[in-house]
Order: sequence, then structure tokens, then C-alpha cells
Amino acid sequence: MAIYECRKCNREEFVARRYRYHFGPSCRCPECGTYRVVRLKQPDKIDRKHGGFLNFLERLAGGGRLFHCRWCRLQFFDRRVVGTAVTGATSKAGVTLEAEKTADRAH
Repeated sequence: MAIYECRKCNREEFVARRYRYHFGPSCRCPECGTYRVVRLKQPDKIDRKHGGFLNFLERLAGGGRLFHCRWCRLQFFDRRVVGTAVTGATSKAGVTLEAEKTADRAH
């Protein structure tokens, strides 16, 4: 399970992680959720393939577009396009927080 907490009102929302990654405007890794994926022209014989019912539906809906996660070394199908910039609130906030932490350490 993934637990999200609003920074303003401190409300927690419990969401199953694997289903959450199939929503949104751009392609995400179904295992780790990163936006850093690349499109493959043909399957890689070494890296593992993501299975399951949702991956099967993504393959049917997306016309067979195959993607590869650089971090998990996972191949999967998705109907969405690769995101050029991270626009998600959680990921953008995470990047901002890391940058702030680095800036605070430097001072």
C-alpha cells in the first residue's frame, strides 16, 4: 500500500500502489513509479517482462507500445506517451525537497 498525506490539512489517503501507476497523462513504471522510461522498438531478451492482467489491458489499449524502466530493468506495455517533464505533484515535490536539502547542507 502507498500512503499519501496532504501537507496542508494532514489528511492521509491509502491507495494500492500498483493500480495508481496506471493513471495519469504520461507513462510510468508499474513497479517503482518512475517517469524515466524509454520506448523499445523490440523486446529485450535479457530484461524481465511485467506480466499480469493490467499489463495485458495496457497492451491491447496501447496498440502494443513497449517501454523499459532504466531503474528496475523491467519491460512493460503502456498506452500513454513518455513524459518529457515531470508534472506530477508528488514527484515534483520530491525533487524540490531534495534540492532544498542539498542547498541547506551547502550553507
